[in-house]
Amino acid sequence: MTAQLLQIETTPDLTDQVYRALLDAISDGSLPPGQRITQEELAEQLAVSRQPVVQALRLLKKEGFVHDAPMASGPGGRSRGLLVAPLDADWIAQVYEVRGALDVLAARRAAERRTRIDPAVLERGREAVRRANIQAMIDADLAFHRALYQAAGNPLIEQSALLHWHHIRRAMGVTLQTSSLREPVWDEHEAIAHAVAAGDAVLAETLMRQHCGLASRNLGHHMSRTAPAMATAT
Repeated sequence: MTAQLLQIETTPDLTDQVYRALLDAISDGSLPPGQRITQEELAEQLAVSRQPVVQALRLLKKEGFVHDAPMASGPGGRSRGLLVAPLDADWIAQVYEVRGALDVLAARRAAERRTRIDPAVLERGREAVRRANIQAMIDADLAFHRALYQAAGNPLIEQSALLHWHHIRRAMGVTLQTSSLREPVWDEHEAIAHAVAAGDAVLAETLMRQHCGLASRNLGHHMSRTAPAMATAT
C-alpha cells in the first residue's frame, strides 16, 4: 500500500478519527478505487491498535466505500483484506441529480432572502486552489454549499443534501485531480453568491443549475476516461 496517512493521537473518539482519516484518504484519492487495504497496514500507518481500524472499516463497508477483496484461489481460500470500492457512475449521477435539485432550491430561497455569503468562505476555496490542496478544496466546497443551505431558511434542505455528502466528496476528489477544473468552480460559486446577495432569484437559480450540471458532466467525462484503469486495478 503506497498511501501515506498521518498518524493521529489516541483519544476516546479514536474510531471516529480513524474513520474520518480513511474517508478523507478515499475522498481525495490517496486511497484510490481498487486499492487493497488491510487492518494491519492501516493500524501501522495510523499508529493505532487494530480495534478502532476494524470498527472504522466496518462503517466504511456499510456505507459502500470499501468491500471484500476477491477470495484467494484454491481450497479453503480466504478473503485477502478489503478493496476501496470503485465509483459507481450511475449511482453518483443519481446523487448529483438529487443534490442539484436541492441546491437550486437553496439558491432561489437564499436570493429571496437577499442573504450575503461570507466572502471568507470564497477566499478559503481560492486559497485551497492556490495550494493545490484537494482535501481543503473539498472542505471549502462543502462550507460554501452549507452556507447556502443555511441561508435558504429551510433546515430540511441542508439535512437532505448532506445525506449523501460523503459520496459527493469522493466524486469531487476524482474530478479535482484535474487542475483545469479547480479555479472555475470558485468563479461559479462567486457568481452565485453575488446573485443571491442581489436578490436575483432567477439568476441565482439559473447559475446553480448550470453549476451542478457542469459538475455532473465533468465527473461523468472523467469517470469514463478512468474506468479502464480502475477496472485493471481491481
